[in-house]
Amino acid sequence: MKKPVSGPTQRQLRVAEEIRHVLAGIFARHEFRDPELAKAEITVTEVRISPDLRNATVFVARLGRSDVALLIPAMTRAAAYLRGQVAHALKLRRVPELSFQPDNALEYAMKIDRLMHQPEIARDLGKPT
Repeated sequence: MKKPVSGPTQRQLRVAEEIRHVLAGIFARHEFRDPELAKAEITVTEVRISPDLRNATVFVARLGRSDVALLIPAMTRAAAYLRGQVAHALKLRRVPELSFQPDNALEYAMKIDRLMHQPEIARDLGKPT
């Protein structure tokens, strides 16, 4: 019999949020030697951590811009530095490996919103345009 799939544990959520907070501060202060990252306005929207706390996926966005995917290679190059900063800021037995993904949730929500406001969709939903 399969074990029921459950969401992240309280510890996973807490550690992920702490990592998000540390990384957001680093990105806000532009503490990078890489000129690509030093001048970029990057927002850390979410961190998801594996159940064993060994891997963390960091979701990033650039508010008002959709080109965050172009910065993923630079963030990957800076992952060792960022991991070191996380290790320094947090007291963890093992600091997770960091991988970066663009967060497209806001773009997707805006696309759905545009679709919902099209006259034919609004008419079908019984809403005024």
